[in-house]
Formats: sequence, C-alpha cells, structure tokens
Amino acid sequence: MSANKNTPEKTRLHPRNKNREPYDLKALIATEPDLALHIKPNKHGIDSVDFANPQAVKLLNKAILNQYYGIKSWHFPDENLCPPIPGRADYLHQMADLLTQSNFGTPPNAANITVLDVGVGANCIYPILGIAEYGWSFIGSDIDPKSVESAQDNIAANDQLKDKAEIRLQKDAKNIFKGVINQNEHIDFTMCNPPFHASAEDAEKGSLRKIRNLTGKKTVKTELNFSGVTNELIYPGGEIAFIRNMISESKDFGKNCFWFSTLISKESNLKKIYKLLGEAEIFHVKTIQMGTGNKSSRIIAWTFLDKNEQKSWRENRWREK
Repeated sequence: MSANKNTPEKTRLHPRNKNREPYDLKALIATEPDLALHIKPNKHGIDSVDFANPQAVKLLNKAILNQYYGIKSWHFPDENLCPPIPGRADYLHQMADLLTQSNFGTPPNAANITVLDVGVGANCIYPILGIAEYGWSFIGSDIDPKSVESAQDNIAANDQLKDKAEIRLQKDAKNIFKGVINQNEHIDFTMCNPPFHASAEDAEKGSLRKIRNLTGKKTVKTELNFSGVTNELIYPGGEIAFIRNMISESKDFGKNCFWFSTLISKESNLKKIYKLLGEAEIFHVKTIQMGTGNKSSRIIAWTFLDKNEQKSWRENRWREK
C-alpha cells in the first residue's frame, strides 16, 4: 500500500504544500489504522482511498494532519464539513506569498500576524494549518454555536495550538465582519471559503456530480462525500450573494485589515465580483489562481489601504522587533 512511484507529483499544488507527492498509504494507515478498511483499487488498478465514502475521507484527512502537521487530535461531528487538507493548505501558502510580496519580498514577522477565518467551521482547519505551518495567530468566526464549541475543542486538544487561536460566535447571521472585528483590532488578512450553493437542491445536484465523477457510476445514492451542514454549503443567492455582502461590509473595516480575501469557486462569478470591487473603491485587487486535482479555483484579495497606510502597517506590525 505504499505510494505508487509512477504516480505524478501534484504539480498544481503550491511548491510548499506537504502533499505534492502521492500519499504514502502505508504511513497514513500507521497513524490512522481504520483507514485500511477504506482502501481499494481505483480505475487504474492502484490502491487508493474510497473518496466517495465520507468516513474514508475523514479518516484520510485525520491521518494527513497527524502525519504531516503533528496534529494528534482532530474531532468534529460527522454531519459537519470535512475539508480536503491539501487544498486548504494551499490557500494559506498563497496568502503567505501575498504577505511577502506586500513586504517587498521579506516574510513579515510571523509573531505579529493575525488572521481572521470567516466561517471557521467545526473542523477549524485554517487556524490549525496556519498555526502549524507559519505560527500565525488566528481569529475564527462562525454563526453556529456548536461549530464554535467544536473548533474551540480542537484548539484546546493540541498543545501547539493553544493560545494561538480565538474562536468567536457571530451572533447575527446577516453580518460577516460586524460583531467579530473589534473597533481597534488589526487583522493582517481575512480568509473565507464561502458557501457556494444557493439551495438544498443545488447542493444535492453538486453532490451527485461529484460522486459520479469519483465512482464512474451514473446511478448513485446522494451522499455528500465531504459532508457539510446547511450553513456551510448553502447561502440564499449562493456564492455571489455571500461575497457581495462581504465586499460591502469590508468597506466599514478597510483600515482594520491589510488584505481581505475569499475563495471563488465559480469562475462565472468573477466578472460580477470585479464590478462590485470597483464600485467599493478599493485601492488594489489581486487574483491568485489555485488548482487541486482536476478542480480549479481562485483567491480574490483586496485592500483599501493606500501606499502610505501600507507603509505604516509594515513598519508598525511586520518589522522584526
């Protein structure tokens, strides 16, 4: 069950991504023995994880966190979203590069970096990976009290994460930054993986397409292979409506944050998003392309800080003390 030597490197992942090489299934099973129950030959006859099975996906990602990031404890309800670790790590690596670019090629002092993860989820994956990889501090927000509690438990269960993340309940589901960012707080960048379905019907159709692609079967039982409760996957109006609200609200916190950012799943939404950003009179927009496997996505980042304000930010927050 070792990695197949003929399997190509995942070159679409960021160069610093720990999972560019094929998975070493033997090593992963050693850290998560139950994963062995979900290994079977894929369509190429190579041993692989049964990615159509939500429990297999969860066990794989638990093993990856343990094997590559030293995270020994990671638990959350099965009905909550189970994120694919390599893709989530890539978002963080790309933002680390953006911070370095914004600091004229020098990575900012990690001890002074604070990140806001909008919709941290029960799995708390972005704070976990960002702390493990870069030593940044995190604020995680969520509208679901149970997800907040689960995220807090994951932080508390791992010594390397303690005192590096604060999970805050967003009490008003209509708000994104309001009620989370304090008036005098400074955030170096915000990040978000927004809900991208407009309805439960859309979510079901997306799940069916995903399972058909994974199994090659035309008739399949509906089951989200990355799980996900309603608020994690569905937002009235879908991805574009969520991001429209995020852009609108970001104007009120333009001096609190250096970069605002979000994943964009649907390329067809880009034109509308650029128009919304233009109307918001931001100072600069950055588009960062990402790809994992056969899926392409992108990060849109924007800042309201002008050159003088950025200079002051660098001198007061990013410089080594």
